[in-house]
Amino acid sequence: MVFSTHFDCVPPFFPSRVENGKLYGRGSCDAKGILAAQVAAAERLRAKGETRIGLVFVGGEERGSDGAKAANRIASKSRFLINGEPTDLRLGAATRGAFRVRLTATGKAAHSGYPELGESAIEKLLDCLMALRAADWPADPLLGKTHYTIGLINGGVAPNVIPPNAAAEVFFRTVGEHAPLREMLRKTLAERVEVTEILELPAARMHTVPGFETAVFSYFSDIPFLTNWGTPLLLGPGSIHVAHTDQEHLAIDELNRAVDIYEKLAASLLSS
Repeated sequence: MVFSTHFDCVPPFFPSRVENGKLYGRGSCDAKGILAAQVAAAERLRAKGETRIGLVFVGGEERGSDGAKAANRIASKSRFLINGEPTDLRLGAATRGAFRVRLTATGKAAHSGYPELGESAIEKLLDCLMALRAADWPADPLLGKTHYTIGLINGGVAPNVIPPNAAAEVFFRTVGEHAPLREMLRKTLAERVEVTEILELPAARMHTVPGFETAVFSYFSDIPFLTNWGTPLLLGPGSIHVAHTDQEHLAIDELNRAVDIYEKLAASLLSS
């Protein structure tokens, strides 16, 4: 079996520190603390004579999983993959997928004193974004209902000009196959805007082990791109709720418990 996680991280940038039993720093829980715990667990197992373990650390998880895709081309014959993400030391039963699109509206510029001579791309875009709110997006019994975020929006050229262009990026957190989502998007937007697909990642189901607490998570991981490394499991210390923030941290006690749990989980998988 192999331990795996990613060593790239994201802003905000802020100084690392230890305070009140917690390690603060960019990537402390997502996922450099996890990487350290996996190394320590592997060292313990090796000290006990266990040689059927490996470590697979990758870059690029935060921006498209390029490292995982490369690693998948050189995979060993491992039977199990324990991937590390902040799960509060719970085994992940499933994670959502991702489907990111750009909606582009086109209008006609005109003097704002004579709006009848133009066509507002912004109003056209707003109509489509409002239609998204009323749509009944796909759902799954385990992962729940698909949800989305309108993360970026821009348009227009000046306050006194009917806007000839507008665009928005919409990020769906998906729960199943993407074909029904595409069809729902097509019907909802009714060709009023151009739809450009930017990112697509599948939802994932993971292996669980009796005796370990489980949970489902709305984020995605490298697991869909590490298929050649064995049956996947997902577990790590830290909370995803503080990841990617200027308060990212990991309790040192939890970091130490993670080493124990990684060792226990690995021993259970190897004994099977």
